[in-house]
Amino acid sequence: MSYAQAVHETVRALRTIRGRWADLLLAIETPPADHWPPRQLAHTMREGDDEQLVVEDRAPLVLREHPAPLNLGALDTARAVERLVFDLADTLAAVVQHTEQDDPRAWLSPDPSAPDSRRAAGSRAHGLHWACVWIEGRVQDEDTEPEHELDGTLAPPPYEVLPLHLLHEARRTARIAEARVLRALGLDQRETPLPEPCPWCVGELTLHTSPDTPPTITCGTGPSCTAPVPLNERGLRLWGWAALPDLAAALSENTRLAQLSTPKCRPTINVGT
Repeated sequence: MSYAQAVHETVRALRTIRGRWADLLLAIETPPADHWPPRQLAHTMREGDDEQLVVEDRAPLVLREHPAPLNLGALDTARAVERLVFDLADTLAAVVQHTEQDDPRAWLSPDPSAPDSRRAAGSRAHGLHWACVWIEGRVQDEDTEPEHELDGTLAPPPYEVLPLHLLHEARRTARIAEARVLRALGLDQRETPLPEPCPWCVGELTLHTSPDTPPTITCGTGPSCTAPVPLNERGLRLWGWAALPDLAAALSENTRLAQLSTPKCRPTINVGT
């Protein structure tokens, strides 16, 4: 693998983690979805901003208490990803960082002797977004040139160029963390049969997800399905990202009608003779 490719893959993984972090934090506060649309996709499809999450305002998971998370799997994944990313930043800083401690660009390792928990956490207190941005800067060899002081003299660069072995370690760690985030959100490469049948032909619906493309759904019936969506290359009705809200609405309506048509059970009364 070339140096440029390793940099590209590392940066892409770090940006995926940052881009999906709000989804994962929301998933912690929501029971695991067992039906379509999955919770992690449903809130991104809804119009409005009722569930917008400003990630930068959230304290890192390592500094929070979690008395009753609704989704333990998502919480475990998020804490593991934080640990992977923070530990990677510690490793890179120990080798390539030469900034002063008061330099805002510096990555500060935890200091258990600090008087309060946030300062004891070092740069972890700034959260996962900052850690990913900082690591990306090291991977792309930012701030590795001598800098001019106010008096015109040259100061040593704040960082050394990242050694090749650390670049590969950054790539490996970032991709592991990315895979865990996507898997927790159900957005990794997979095909998942949905429990509800197609509203138009009662065929089997399959959810297709991938880390690099929006999710899609296909109906297994084939061209005879009358759903108002195009056929894919395999001759299956295909709902792309833009059509998924319509499918979700049709499935919800079918569920509502099925509930209305189901006779309610009445208690049996035994009359003595």
